[in-house]
Amino acid sequence: MTTRYSYPIDLHDEREGGFSVTFPDFDEAFTDGDTVAEAVTEAADCLEEALAGRIARREGIPRPSPAKGRPTVVPGAILAAKVALYEALREKRLSNSAFALSMRIQESEVRRMLNPRHPTKIGRLEEALARVGKRLVITVEEAA
Repeated sequence: MTTRYSYPIDLHDEREGGFSVTFPDFDEAFTDGDTVAEAVTEAADCLEEALAGRIARREGIPRPSPAKGRPTVVPGAILAAKVALYEALREKRLSNSAFALSMRIQESEVRRMLNPRHPTKIGRLEEALARVGKRLVITVEEAA
């Protein structure tokens, strides 16, 4: 199964000026900006915070709703890889300790790999994802 972390956003033109942003898939996420471009940039940052919060609270990560013509935002590559690893471990019901044992590393390293605030090398995340049967694929697209 291919997972893509491209989430639609709803832009709302505010009467006082500026644009607010809500996420159909994250009730807890909302932001704004003075222009559409700024609102979309802020939305990408807001998405990362929502994903990081879900990991910290050990909650599920929602599948993106269909865009249906709405703009979409994506997290950065490192965070997307961390989210994918987090989901794979949940899916396989692997504890951090069991996964660490399978990789022959300390459990603390697994915690760091899953920590959205910890800088983890993409190669290390790719290796961890391979261990749980996932392949990391990077796609480059034209900016909106």
